[in-house]
Amino acid sequence: MNIIVLIKQVPATTDVKIDEKTGTLKREGVEAQVNPFDLYAIEEAIRLKEKLKEKIIGKVIVLTMGPPQAEKALRECLAMGCDEAVLVSDREFAGSDTWATSYTLAQAIKKIGAYNIIICGKQAIDGDTAQVGPGVAEMLDIPHIAYVKKIENIENIEKITVERMMEDGYDLIESPLPCLLTVVKEINTPRMPSLRGMMFSKKAEIKHINAKFIEADKTKIGIAGSPTNVMKVFCPPPRSGGERISGEPPEQAVKVVAKLKETKII
Repeated sequence: MNIIVLIKQVPATTDVKIDEKTGTLKREGVEAQVNPFDLYAIEEAIRLKEKLKEKIIGKVIVLTMGPPQAEKALRECLAMGCDEAVLVSDREFAGSDTWATSYTLAQAIKKIGAYNIIICGKQAIDGDTAQVGPGVAEMLDIPHIAYVKKIENIENIEKITVERMMEDGYDLIESPLPCLLTVVKEINTPRMPSLRGMMFSKKAEIKHINAKFIEADKTKIGIAGSPTNVMKVFCPPPRSGGERISGEPPEQAVKVVAKLKETKII
């Protein structure tokens, strides 16, 4: 059984800047980290490998699309217990929206080869769209299950049963394999890297692939291939301290109504 985990390197700070021309995040010089939700995906993939290794010997492959510095995030995943790492990096991918990112990752997965399960965190903390995981599944034409809180069973590498978290409980869903899962933080507690894992991650070779290698259609990648158009990016003005209305309750009520009429709220 081969498991692919999709991760993203995100800013490790809330003090981010936006390129007003492209509407994208300025990532240069910003401290980065593995998207926190992806850590749960990594942990679940490793647990599955450990659980099934007596029956089926497979590997966990971690994959990301990003600039060269995203290699650091991949090495963190290798230190946790992933077996291989692949970085999809090319200047032509710059500015990709969720659709173009999904296309790029799907093309890369096709080049990686056989897999049984793809696992992602439920969303990235920088975009918060939760679109890439399902988008990759659609591009690969495989089923996907979102908000997975528990993997109940895997039968003969043919089907999987999971619990999907809902507002009022959970759904028990069975799906054929291969499929894609997006997981929530309730699924597990991510482990800390071991000393052995850290030593392995330092020496491990990370495979770098580009747009040419994945045979990407240039009309579907980067800003040019992104159907999302950012019209304007700006920081909202700081909130004022508000206005305190004094007096007795009846008097306050009259003042509030007058204020609402003045601002044409009523």
